[in-house]
Amino acid sequence: MADLAAPDESAEFTAQVLPGSARFAAPAALSLLEAALLEGVALPNSCRNGTCRACASRLHAGTVRYRIEWPGLSPDEKDEGLILPCVACPASDVVFEPVRLG
Repeated sequence: MADLAAPDESAEFTAQVLPGSARFAAPAALSLLEAALLEGVALPNSCRNGTCRACASRLHAGTVRYRIEWPGLSPDEKDEGLILPCVACPASDVVFEPVRLG
């Protein structure tokens, strides 16, 4: 689920990347991609601004908020649980899985 509400920027959550058990600290002030890279967790990425969709992932648990109003996902894709970690910031603990969009 995605939310545009103003977060508590000082909050810190945990993110888990599937498949596997990679976990990292995910501060609310950082995108999931930024937090992953700071913790040494490699995720697919390219543009880092929500347009290329290289980082597309399926959110299995938790909530994110977006830095931009319309990330590069259709309403249907968002309803299906897709997120863009390069512009998605955690609003709770999250579990997500990178996917290849075609």
